[in-house]
Amino acid sequence: MSNMCDIFLEREKTTLSPHAFLTANTRGRDHPYVKCVNRTEFQRDRDRIIHSQAFRRLMNKTQVFLAPVGDHYRTRLTHTLEVTQIARIIARALRLNEDLTEAAALGHDLGHTPFGHAGEDALRRCFSPDFSHAEQSIRVVERLEADGEGLNLTYEVRDGIRNHTGGDRASTLEGYLVKFADRIAYINHDIDDAIRAGILKPEDIPQRLRQVLGDRHGVRINTMVTSLIEGSMDRDELCMTPEVGEAMGELRTFLFENVYYNPIAKREESKAKALVERMFDYFVRHPDKMPEYYRRARESETVERCVADYISGMTDRYAIELYRELFVPEVWRDKA
Repeated sequence: MSNMCDIFLEREKTTLSPHAFLTANTRGRDHPYVKCVNRTEFQRDRDRIIHSQAFRRLMNKTQVFLAPVGDHYRTRLTHTLEVTQIARIIARALRLNEDLTEAAALGHDLGHTPFGHAGEDALRRCFSPDFSHAEQSIRVVERLEADGEGLNLTYEVRDGIRNHTGGDRASTLEGYLVKFADRIAYINHDIDDAIRAGILKPEDIPQRLRQVLGDRHGVRINTMVTSLIEGSMDRDELCMTPEVGEAMGELRTFLFENVYYNPIAKREESKAKALVERMFDYFVRHPDKMPEYYRRARESETVERCVADYISGMTDRYAIELYRELFVPEVWRDKA
């Protein structure tokens, strides 16, 4: 029987860019494991992420609009899939390692809280100012998944997950690419969702930005993707062409001013933050009410850390239902 993994590794050597990260050069995993003859290490990481519970929970976590009722609003899962698709297109064009890119993109938001950045802000206030969804994603893959065993991912995939946001950058171009793909995805799909919600009209976007980037969803994505490919081709760095890169930055600023801080889009945020903070306080005082895994983790972690892990893993709907169960009285019903 042929060893497909060896065939894949040899193919990388002959087809990938000199700037790509070869799977054969991985720093490996933290724990011993049996190698797979059919998949490379990064392909295994992709599969482990997709089959994880944290990945499935993304379907019911907020992207921008809290627990949206409409069928077509993005969730954290659809956002993740869009990021992954964009990242793979760029990686293929630049002849980078698609498997490493895909795995890091699929895992980049595994630690996101319920209610999006509102939940993240709440945990910064009641748990730690250093709390971030990127670091929580690392806790998910290293400590929390598989009943505390973690996913035992390779160093390079974890590095891409940890550095997909903020000022630090990943050690590989593939990991760094996820940061660009994340921004391209959310800028464009958040515009789409804001238009669907009636918060924006297409003509609200400044005309100059529409002229540079395009006036439709797909056109804007293609412009940004093409710009990054053209600006990065045959280089050991990733960068967009100047005009498009500047316009994309201005469009992101426009979104913060008109969508992310829009009082209509964020009218429920204060309630979501209060919900998270009240549940955090409740479970710190009543840790025995948490599921068994989080109670057991108190042997090696503080109770506050365990509560933050429990809450950050909740979906929007689960958090709302649990809050109702804990704090909202049921009406009396005659059992006759």
